[in-house]
Amino acid sequence: MRKVWCCVGLVVILASPVWAQNKEQQRVENSGTVMKEILNAPESIPQGVLDKADCVVVLPSVVKFAIGIGGSYGRGVMTCRSGKQFQGKWGTPTMMALEGASAGLQLGGQATDFVLLLMSPKSASSILTSKVKLGGDASAAAGPVGRNASAETDVSMQAEILSYSRARGLFAGVSLQGSTLRPDNDANKNLYGKKLDAKEIVLEGAVPAPPSATKLLSTLDKASPKNKSKS
Repeated sequence: MRKVWCCVGLVVILASPVWAQNKEQQRVENSGTVMKEILNAPESIPQGVLDKADCVVVLPSVVKFAIGIGGSYGRGVMTCRSGKQFQGKWGTPTMMALEGASAGLQLGGQATDFVLLLMSPKSASSILTSKVKLGGDASAAAGPVGRNASAETDVSMQAEILSYSRARGLFAGVSLQGSTLRPDNDANKNLYGKKLDAKEIVLEGAVPAPPSATKLLSTLDKASPKNKSKS
């Protein structure tokens, strides 16, 4: 009997890294699906806004939980345009985590997809290296909606991060003031099979993009192949 339990334990130990990697791969694939569906929707992120984003964070199915006043928990990915000036193609994603107060997120008890656009190198660098409070450490605002909506609004020009949500099929700009966004480096280790931080992945090109990121990167490359904020 002891031998049987030892064998079971060994199988569990060996299978755990594979299970963890598969979980993160699924998260990356889900992020690609969310991004594609949102960009293909009639009411979506304005083209002029997306074209000026340095990085995109996609958080599929953020869920609300009740601890004290309530909160939220979401895991997803962040991808940035390659190159020091964020001018190149969309690059290898890093895993990210969103946490915050439910009052600001207004989830209504339902899983909600979130998309965040990072509109400056400063916001990208901050989030890649530390935990950032939206509206505190980095200015954040609800993003404008509609393919033809102008990107030259006061809120779009001043905010470092623009945020959107999709729930019950409805897509809208949403305030995430008070929420925090941080690199999920444990998930990066699960996905890439070795210890890597977000900065190494995104800015230093430490690893190539995994196959699970194909849909996400191809969708963004097609939708916004050039960063027009520098032009």
